[in-house]
Amino acid sequence: MEIFNALDKAPAKIETYPYKGKPYKVKEVWIRWLSQAGPKDTPEYGLRFFTIGPAGEIPIHNHFYYQTMFILSGRVAVFSHEAETDKIKQERTAGPFDVVFVPSMEPHSFRNLSPSDPVLFLCCVGNVYEEEDK
Repeated sequence: MEIFNALDKAPAKIETYPYKGKPYKVKEVWIRWLSQAGPKDTPEYGLRFFTIGPAGEIPIHNHFYYQTMFILSGRVAVFSHEAETDKIKQERTAGPFDVVFVPSMEPHSFRNLSPSDPVLFLCCVGNVYEEEDK
């Protein structure tokens, strides 16, 4: 067992996210890994603490793992994109105590709606392997 304060973990600034083989610029986003299990680059499970700075953005991206976010503070625009065209198919706003679930491989992006306040959220990631029909 391990007990620690999340703010004792050093934040790492995220500069880019890959999508379809290209790096996309990230604007004012930091991550703190709070826990993880499995390979460091592709953990089977992880809990992360994100900060999206004022007017910050996470560009379109997707990933194999499932992702659940719990918004702690701030307001964030959450976008779901068409897989084939990358066009926005849904835009929603999430705020404190809202939960956002992103299925495996769904293209998505985020934008902090405030020009002065950060968005803080917890993000749990997990690889889920569905059993094939026998």
